[in-house]
Amino acid sequence: MTLFFSTTPYHEQLGDGLVMKSVATHGDVERLAAFNAAIHDAQVDPMTRALIEHHPHTRPEHWLYVEDEASGAIVSALCLIPWTWRYEDVTIKAGEMGIVGTHEDYRRRGLIRKLVARFKTLLHEGEFDLSHIQGIPYYYRQYGYEYAIPLEGGWHIQMHQIPDADTDEVPRYSVRRAALDDLPVLMQLYNDAAQDLSISAVRDEAVWRFLIEHEPGTANQSEIWLLLDHTGTLVGYYRLDRFGFGEGLNVMEVSRLSHEAAVALLRQLKAAAIERKKPYIKLGAPTNTALVQAARCWDARDTGRYAWQIHLVDVARLLRKLAPVFERRLDASPFAGLTQTIRLDLYREAFDLRFQAGRLANVEAVGFTDGGDLRLPPLLFAPLVLGHHSREALQAMYPDVSTWGQMGYLADVLFPKVDSFIYTIY
Repeated sequence: MTLFFSTTPYHEQLGDGLVMKSVATHGDVERLAAFNAAIHDAQVDPMTRALIEHHPHTRPEHWLYVEDEASGAIVSALCLIPWTWRYEDVTIKAGEMGIVGTHEDYRRRGLIRKLVARFKTLLHEGEFDLSHIQGIPYYYRQYGYEYAIPLEGGWHIQMHQIPDADTDEVPRYSVRRAALDDLPVLMQLYNDAAQDLSISAVRDEAVWRFLIEHEPGTANQSEIWLLLDHTGTLVGYYRLDRFGFGEGLNVMEVSRLSHEAAVALLRQLKAAAIERKKPYIKLGAPTNTALVQAARCWDARDTGRYAWQIHLVDVARLLRKLAPVFERRLDASPFAGLTQTIRLDLYREAFDLRFQAGRLANVEAVGFTDGGDLRLPPLLFAPLVLGHHSREALQAMYPDVSTWGQMGYLADVLFPKVDSFIYTIY
């Protein structure tokens, strides 16, 4: 393999006999995979190997660890996994912080803080727009992360809630596992479903190939299944999470479906859950999917959701990138043709958004200022700009979110609440 030929290994002395490194050899992969399994769970070992050695978008230098030079043991680690997101018609470069952990004997020594500092350097060098993590509650706020995209949770439905088909009904749908030959239609089905979301993950052919090629072994966390009608025509797909939270049959992804197909799929899922001795079915897909709506008609229970935690790497650059989104929102509002400078004040720094005839002509970082048209704490801008919470909702929760006069109306036009969901790329 040529995996490590083009990488530049990182090496930083941290003191106290500890050194920060990036993965540079296959031996490093073996050690890191074993460490991640010991800290997290056994399935993280093959997942680490697959992501480093086979995923099309990861880089060895993005896998960081701290080593105790005396023993040669890895004692702390995290990684950067590059993604591409789409916000309506704008492409965003996102860097996931993943598989974070420290050996219990080395905790409370600031090792994650040092790893995060290097991680953020990689984000800036790679011109990432934002970073996301599935991490534990609260902890990552100290590194500039805030909850801003729906994640996990979803709807639970018990098997007894899904009625069996009539005994004399001819089966109209069947399922089979996905194969590489299915790539073109899978990609189309995925892209069609993404049109129902304002923010979604982009999957190119290489990512789909990774998902299918590394799925059958223990390396991948999921199974991709196809739903076919009575003629053998592929009408949809779904993805099961082998190791998701909870003990149910975890449906982590689903394509657009007709109502009839969604009902048939629920019955297929019921059969699979019974065969696998699962106590319930969990639908982790967005609420606006036909599958979830069909389940709700049979009294599926909403268990709520966790959320991706988001760090904005460069606010000004992100705002400039999102100019087409803002301009389209203005054009569809009473503010069409707006010529005005709007000061966004994040308390520690502020940004002037200069609109000319409805177009965002410039975004200027103006540093610390006293006052602005829209003021909010820096961590709260991620849930606002990504549409996780409306300005009105944030203002109701936080007294230090404020607007003046008619600016609240304009802020609501520029930053509305939107539907978003991020299906994973591994």
